[in-house]
Amino acid sequence: MSSPVQPAAGQPTAGQPAAGQPTAQGTVITPDVRVSRSRRSPLWPALGAVVVIAVLAYLPYIVYAGTTSLLVNFFILLIMASMWNLLAGYAGLVSVGQQAFIGLGSYFVLIVGLHGIDPFIGLPVAALGSGIVGLVVWWLLSRLRSGYFAIATWVIASICYLIVIRFASLGGGTGEPLPSMPTISNTLLNAYTYWVALAVAVIVLVSLYAILRGRLGLVLTAVRDDETGARSIGARVSRAQLLVFVIAATGCGAAGGLEIISQPFVQPTAAFSVQWTAEMVFACLIGGIGTIEGPILGTIVFFVLQQWLASYGTWYFIVLGAIAIAVAIWAPRGLWGLISERLHIRLFPVGYWVWPPGQAAPSGPAALRLRRRGGPAPRP
Repeated sequence: MSSPVQPAAGQPTAGQPAAGQPTAQGTVITPDVRVSRSRRSPLWPALGAVVVIAVLAYLPYIVYAGTTSLLVNFFILLIMASMWNLLAGYAGLVSVGQQAFIGLGSYFVLIVGLHGIDPFIGLPVAALGSGIVGLVVWWLLSRLRSGYFAIATWVIASICYLIVIRFASLGGGTGEPLPSMPTISNTLLNAYTYWVALAVAVIVLVSLYAILRGRLGLVLTAVRDDETGARSIGARVSRAQLLVFVIAATGCGAAGGLEIISQPFVQPTAAFSVQWTAEMVFACLIGGIGTIEGPILGTIVFFVLQQWLASYGTWYFIVLGAIAIAVAIWAPRGLWGLISERLHIRLFPVGYWVWPPGQAAPSGPAALRLRRRGGPAPRP
């Protein structure tokens, strides 16, 4: 006996209307729709990231200490910009007081060093301590939004500065050198500092990628697009914003700890300077807010401009301001927004891409198969 003929994929069975035709109940059957994380395979970006990290890890063997010191500053700004981007670009919390946690991170490492402990061991203490302070600060700021939230964070940073300078044991208003540094050669110390800064930057980016690909990332994406709409569909916006604020405080505390290790002297006006926030905001706006890739590109652009224009005095700030204004007017999504829109590239695919029927989509675990009813398939 011959087996019954099976309909081809996407073809209706006997008695079933064709795709796009209404049924007896009035609904419309549409062909299968595929959803993937990216339009291209994520394998090559992952391999490229591994190669870049390996090359960066090998740099202390082939370049001078001045280059690695510059890259340490690059990693510090990258960490801060990524944290501010998570806070403002995803959770909708625009802060101009993140320098509070940068300064606290530096002083936590100083306190550890004053007790005779290796400052590198004090780096986790700085991150954890800043996260705990961030939890307390969020309790004070949780009901504020927009401009009120931004100004309140600045006030909190000023309060932290005023509290710290009252402790003579921490140097008061003049600052204090970092003791208990490892008794090794400067070359080896610079290399250790560079590797630790690279490791922290990689941990931050990988953690952000994991967070934004998970359930919390879906909530944050909804908040980024419309906080009121996210609340209306049952998303736990307040809890997500609390977690993001604490994570951002922890990351900025780690960046502050790296800053005092790389420059073993802490001065309160510099540690709590609003310039830190200005730099991280500039990197995010230039690169593209609301993406992981944006702060990376923005930090690269910032350091290139800094090295190129450093000898021009005040023109340095004028050019930076002009570039920021130009990008805000003609490229509101930042430089990475222009690149990803034209080339459809996602180095860190955390969202989803919907493929209309008839278009080839990536196969495997990165793709999901959906069947929609009631209308035409959505377009990317």
